Amino acid sequence: MIAELGLLSVTAAAAGTMAYAVRGRSATLLAPSVWRGPATRKAIALTFDDGPSESTPELLDVLDEHKAKCTFFPIGRNVERLPEIAKEVARRGHELGNHSYTHSPFYLRHPQFLEDEIAIAQDVIEGVAGAKPVWLRTPYGCRWFGLKEAQQRHALTGVMWSGNGLDWKKNAKAVYRRMKSASRNGAILLLHDGRERNLRPDVRNTLDAVRLLLPELREQGYHLCTVSELLCQKQPPNVSSAS
Repeated sequence: MIAELGLLSVTAAAAGTMAYAVRGRSATLLAPSVWRGPATRKAIALTFDDGPSESTPELLDVLDEHKAKCTFFPIGRNVERLPEIAKEVARRGHELGNHSYTHSPFYLRHPQFLEDEIAIAQDVIEGVAGAKPVWLRTPYGCRWFGLKEAQQRHALTGVMWSGNGLDWKKNAKAVYRRMKSASRNGAILLLHDGRERNLRPDVRNTLDAVRLLLPELREQGYHLCTVSELLCQKQPPNVSSAS
């Protein structure tokens, strides 16, 4: 009986460690990753996943209005579908990361699958927007074996988040409240300008939440910047002339 309890404890501990390695926001066991910036700077990085979508240009206008620069993590196939919108994201001075080619989960996959998803997205995004991504956000924030090596090959660092708006399922006010609660020095906030690979997704709740949030962050003195700027990394090449 004691031996059985010991085995169960070991199994539970191993399962907990694996769950943390795959999904924990501060985990680096399977690949290098960051989830927040320095608490000494009054700066916040807004990030948007799953784009571009037909609603991304409206979001860009809202960001321009409040002089916010952000990091977008587009899906490669969405970039192929809407290349002009992806170019516009870059043209307006925002940073583009890598969110895989098809948005398929990475867990329980062969390392070659991870490599292909990352490599193809890198090529697509650079070919369209004119800048090679330096940041990777994996689909659903899940890591797996082989990710570390793929990131090294493509000079990518993983990016998790310190605040998640859950904007794919909550209304605008709830998203706004979640983002407001998570807003502090060095925060990396997660929102979405698309809904995976859906055509013409309804992202009105995201847009409305951003319209509520940005004026408050500005009034509080926050600098709204890209992940690279938040982490004091070298900014990507100027892509304003990308064609």
